Amino acid sequence: MPNIQSAKKRVKVSEKKNLRNRIVKSGVRTSIRKFDAAVAADPTKATAQLSATSAVIDKAVSKGVIHKNAANRKKARLAKQLNKAAAV
Repeated sequence: MPNIQSAKKRVKVSEKKNLRNRIVKSGVRTSIRKFDAAVAADPTKATAQLSATSAVIDKAVSKGVIHKNAANRKKARLAKQLNKAAAV
């Protein structure tokens, strides 16, 4: 446990930021799971879920939780998954 006042404050601040980041990351993972379920159920109607998932990922980028390249990679993989399921 830190003794210096500024170090104590940094611990508090980092815990708050950690909690906020975990909430956002959890929301991204939940949205991706919903997309996977939508693709498995009906690939033709999963495009709406793809746009919703992309929006959640973009919000995570704007909050600085995930890197923009990682977000673009996730979105590209989701679109590829949807196209592959729709083609079958």
